[in-house]
Amino acid sequence: MAAETFEGPTVIIDLGLARGEPDEYAAPTRSTVPDWFAPVMVAVLVLFGSTASAAPPPPALTPLLSMRVGPADPYTLTDNGDLLAQSLGVLTSYDLRDGHLRWQAGSAMPTFRLRTGDGLILLRPFSGNARVDPGTTAVALDNGSVRWRRSGSVVTVTGSSTLLAVSNVRSFSGPGRRVQGSVEAVDPATGRTTWAVPVPSTAVLLGVPGPAESPWRMLLVHDNRTAAVHDLTTGAELVEAQLPPADYGPDNPVLSGGLLLLRHPTLGGRMVSAFDPVTLQPRWTRPAGSAFGVTTCGALACLAGPDGVRAVDPADGALRWYRPAWRSVEQRGGLVLAFGTPAGENDPVGVIDPDTGEVVTDLDGWRPVPGAGGGDHLLVTRTANAGARTMVAVAAPDGAQPELLADLPPGTGDCQAVPARLVCRSTSGDLTVWAYQRKG
Repeated sequence: MAAETFEGPTVIIDLGLARGEPDEYAAPTRSTVPDWFAPVMVAVLVLFGSTASAAPPPPALTPLLSMRVGPADPYTLTDNGDLLAQSLGVLTSYDLRDGHLRWQAGSAMPTFRLRTGDGLILLRPFSGNARVDPGTTAVALDNGSVRWRRSGSVVTVTGSSTLLAVSNVRSFSGPGRRVQGSVEAVDPATGRTTWAVPVPSTAVLLGVPGPAESPWRMLLVHDNRTAAVHDLTTGAELVEAQLPPADYGPDNPVLSGGLLLLRHPTLGGRMVSAFDPVTLQPRWTRPAGSAFGVTTCGALACLAGPDGVRAVDPADGALRWYRPAWRSVEQRGGLVLAFGTPAGENDPVGVIDPDTGEVVTDLDGWRPVPGAGGGDHLLVTRTANAGARTMVAVAAPDGAQPELLADLPPGTGDCQAVPARLVCRSTSGDLTVWAYQRKG
């Protein structure tokens, strides 16, 4: 039989890899895909990965904790990140990081203010009778246990954690305190007196720095114009000097720019004089204008009064800048705020550059929230719609206007701020802690 032949296209039959295929099939020596395939796939994967990982931004305000409090119940935020609140005599501590309850101290006598110092909460109940000393109760900040009780008011001074018991504090304003009777150092573990300095009449008490890298000291400016610096470890007097006649009070003299600044009258008018806080020797004297206060503003000292704010160099008293429309300035962490607008003396002007007196962030219409804020920024609030809306925003030197965060619930007020946390009281009786997140 003759063989048959077929006309048509050639047919190739693939017998598979088990038929002794060339090694190049399993491991080809060159790419088997087009040259454009790899970069296209990389771009697709990058796009897919970025899209899948982009989570929605967190809310500007996230509630962490809400608790019931009375309209007069005190609360405070500590430097180590705790919220302390007292309601119906029960003292409670919460962790501001997550809002969890740390401890409850049980029943205690209600106070009008919560103060802390040297790892203790210093409770001093309010007494309407000046002849009755309610004393001070020290509660451990870490667990709420009562450490000790003693008479008098126990306070701290700027720059030191030393506890001082003072008799009949007549006023408290600014960096100093007016005291009488005696000043006694208190052992934080037992509440016992370790040393005492008598105060024959009255005196202004404040903390002053010692020599470089030395602990801070206590300054007593007695009403006979004698200023005495004492060691806070032993109470020993280190130096004494006579100061000019002045209206000595809790805000005069003050510490600013590393110097002791005193406002005092002279035959030539009101002056401000600077003294070395270590030696009490005079450094310089300059006219004070109509200044009723001296405060720190950055590296300068600011004299504030009805005729404006003057910034002077603490090194020599030279005038750096003058703003006649302002009425006061306030240091908030690393920021300086100016106050005084045509609408009112206490209205904020803005965050300023303390070296030049220029406004860097306009705060017209906003109100600063009390507290430490964030160091490089602070929280501000503003009402709108006849008080029906309250906005909260971040003010920082890197923005010409505050950066709006969110609206607060209706009826919210009496707020305090610490870094990344905002705590406010509401008219409904709730105390709420929010975590706040800056945009960008």
